[in-house]
Amino acid sequence: MKFKLYAGAATFALMAGAAQADKVTVFGPWLGPDQENVEKVLDAFAAATGHEYSYVGSDSFEQQIRIDAEAGSAPNIAVFPQPGLAADMAKSGFLTPLADGTADWVRDNYAAGQSWVDLGTYAGPDGQDHLYGFFYKVDVKSLVWYVPENFEDAGYEIPTTMEELKALTDQIVADGGTPWCIGLGSGGATGWPATDWVEDMMLRTQSPEDYDAWVTNELKFNDPKVVAAIEEFGAFARNDDYVAGGAGAVATTDFRDSPKGLFSSPPQCYMHRQASFIPAFFPEGTVVGEDADFFYFPAYESKDLGSPVLGAGTLWAITNDSPAAHDLIAFLQTPEAHETWMALSGFLTPHKGVDTSVFADPTLKKMNDILLGATTFRFDGSDLMPGAVGAGSFWTGMVDYVGGKSAQEVADEIQASWDAIK
Repeated sequence: MKFKLYAGAATFALMAGAAQADKVTVFGPWLGPDQENVEKVLDAFAAATGHEYSYVGSDSFEQQIRIDAEAGSAPNIAVFPQPGLAADMAKSGFLTPLADGTADWVRDNYAAGQSWVDLGTYAGPDGQDHLYGFFYKVDVKSLVWYVPENFEDAGYEIPTTMEELKALTDQIVADGGTPWCIGLGSGGATGWPATDWVEDMMLRTQSPEDYDAWVTNELKFNDPKVVAAIEEFGAFARNDDYVAGGAGAVATTDFRDSPKGLFSSPPQCYMHRQASFIPAFFPEGTVVGEDADFFYFPAYESKDLGSPVLGAGTLWAITNDSPAAHDLIAFLQTPEAHETWMALSGFLTPHKGVDTSVFADPTLKKMNDILLGATTFRFDGSDLMPGAVGAGSFWTGMVDYVGGKSAQEVADEIQASWDAIK
């Protein structure tokens, strides 16, 4: 049994004289419940095609996939959490380009489709660009969390533009409240929550092309455009009136503790900007959608940059070529592949052809609506930068910035750290 691709859509066809079904090996980052969920998707693939599969998960995926590829023992499919690693492996000749027509399918069927094509396209060993990565399972970061009861009691409405969000921030202060809880503490990774703020602000003040150039350092970190985005974050985080505990508490408050101010009585803050995972650190028993909710971190109406969404996600790439591996990528283009995981937990998709009513969790459906409404999607910038910057000087620079250093000084130091590794 084989797949044929008709007019860019994955359609199954039982072919006369089809080759015997093959086994597909898949290696990815998921263990525990997520492994059980992805195996249900792979079960559906096996049922549709007759192919067998084996999935292996690892919490040291990034190191192991490179070792396996260099040893010639790579799986048929590898599931990468970071595009940067996939791009490195494509350049080294360890990835196989996806089938012709796949890029057109993504453009036509994913919200902000060109963004997903760009994120999965890398230079191969010949220096030519090819689509190597198919994105499947996405996370959204552009969210603001709040307690509906607190908004209702105070008479506040959900802002739909950045201008309205800033006006609401000022209104809360005028009413005697504190608008924001912000915490950058994360042990050895302290500072990373601020990088998400800056990335979101880059997408809301500059073009997607500028964001891409910044991530590759074609646009220098100390360019005025980047400095201005850092200062946009500072307009919230460095204002004592705006932040619970004052600006001085931002760097020392653990990010896991920072949303707790939403739930105190009276509230220590009214809003908290953080990714889709943060409810794991809400008080026990909190029901998302009732006790706490979220809205899209809005764009500037005056900038005309559409509705950009910052996030992350996993891409599936062929690391050991076989017809069955291409069949699995084709299966991931079907609504069934997405709806199977949607009906479980912890899954978001930009696929415009899915039935969002199958989401088991209404919260995920609401997040997915934000993803489907995106005009631009961009991957977490710090994850795309060299580790010494994205997981080093960018983190520490943000701590220095909320501690009082100027945005220009911090940006100069981060750029110097990038120059040092070139």
